[in-house]
Formats: sequence, C-alpha cells, structure tokens
Amino acid sequence: MRRGALVNLGLGLLALLWLTPYAWMLLTSFKTLDEIVEAPAAPLPSGLNFEAYATVFETVPLGHYFLNTTVMALGIALVQIVVALPAAYALAKLRFSGRALAFGLVIATLLVPAQVRFVPVFAMLADVSLINTMTALILPFGVSAFGTFLLRQALMSVPDTIIEAARMDGASELRIIYGLLAPILKPTLASFFLFSFVYHWNDYFWPLVMTTDDAVRTLPLGVALLREQGTGVRWHIVMAGNVILSLPVLAVFAATQKHLLRAVASRAG
Repeated sequence: MRRGALVNLGLGLLALLWLTPYAWMLLTSFKTLDEIVEAPAAPLPSGLNFEAYATVFETVPLGHYFLNTTVMALGIALVQIVVALPAAYALAKLRFSGRALAFGLVIATLLVPAQVRFVPVFAMLADVSLINTMTALILPFGVSAFGTFLLRQALMSVPDTIIEAARMDGASELRIIYGLLAPILKPTLASFFLFSFVYHWNDYFWPLVMTTDDAVRTLPLGVALLREQGTGVRWHIVMAGNVILSLPVLAVFAATQKHLLRAVASRAG
C-alpha cells in the first residue's frame, strides 16, 4: 500500500510538472502588458484582467477561424477513420498475395513527413484550382498510415470466428467493417480520433501554405497574427489567444477520456 501511495505521489508530481506551462500561459493571459514588462517572472497577476481576451476578439475574426479549424480537424479525423477501417480490415483479416508487402509500404509512409511532400501536393492542388479551399486542407490527410497501423493491430486481437459468423448470417463486408467491428474497436477509434483531431487542430504549417486569405484560414494562423511586428510581442494577448486555441482540444479530450483509458487498459492487460 505504501508503494502504491508513492507511485500515486510521483504521478501527481509529474502531472503537476506537465500542467505548469499551461498554468503559466493562463495566468499570463490575465496580466496587463505593464505587469509583464515590470515583473516578467512574477507567477501571479494582480487581478483577473480580461482585457487581453477582449483584444483577441477585436483583432482577429475568431469565430470564422474557429469554424474553419473545427470543420478541418473534424473532417480529417472522420475521413481518416472511414478510410482506415477497411484498409486495416484488409491487412488484418483478408488473405491475399502481397499483404505483407502492402503492410510494409504503409509502415514506410510513416517515415515521410508532410513537409517533404508538400511541394508536389501543392502543385497538384494548384493545377485543379483547389488552393485556399477546405478541400485542400482535408483531402491530403484523408489517408492515415498511422491510423491504418493502429486499427490493424487492434483488429489482430479480434477472433476470426466473429467475422465468419457474421458472413454466415449474410452480412456484407462493409456491414462487418462498419456495423460489427467499428463498435468493438470503439476505444481504439476514440484514441485515434483524439490523436488526429489534436494534431490537425494545432497544425500551423499546412494551413499556412495552403491558404492565401481569411476564407479558410485556421485558428493557429489567427493566433500567430496577434504578434505585433516591430513593437514587441504583446505576450498577454498571445497567451490569451493560445488559451482560446487550447480549449476545444481539452473539451475533446474530456469527451473521449473514458474510451482512451479503456484502450490503454486493454493494451496493458
């Protein structure tokens, strides 16, 4: 019991250490610029000053950026799940020539970062006049090698007898994938959804090169615009923008936490 208490204490300290940067960002957002200049290392603000948040809403079209980011992050995550499920099913449960090679190619694509392939993708999308559209933000990420790998590993633990029984009952392959296996893989799907949503919600590089105006510009780009070039960084405003940027991610994590913990527990077991 004493060992368990020490483990919990250690985990609590690690959690506190992990949350310290976020707490600093939150507290800085309530400071005034004069406070930051006079005592930049002071941990606490003199009071709850919401001036920085008001400035954020006045400076950038936050609602428009928020909607664009939500559509992009949700669209990518849902498309990736819809595509990764049948791909993972084929690699895990179907027997065909070249299956090992196909799986090897999926793993190999994990080694290629988006920054390496953005030039040919940009040129291809420019040829069909899709630059500065939501399609350009979502389509290049519609296939996820990581998602395919993650779901394939989860499907390997699903007994083949369940699939065979569904086939004997007359279920089609699509019915088996989306109607039978998807509910079984709900914890894994929730984990992947969280990973995809958080990654693309915070993505700065791809929206930067694929957008040219505010039409489909995303929230990370809007937060970057809060920096005043030539007059110094207004840190309280930048921190307020980042707090707003992080809130939807925290909400999604809270909504999927139960499934995420269940997925971790099943892997540990």
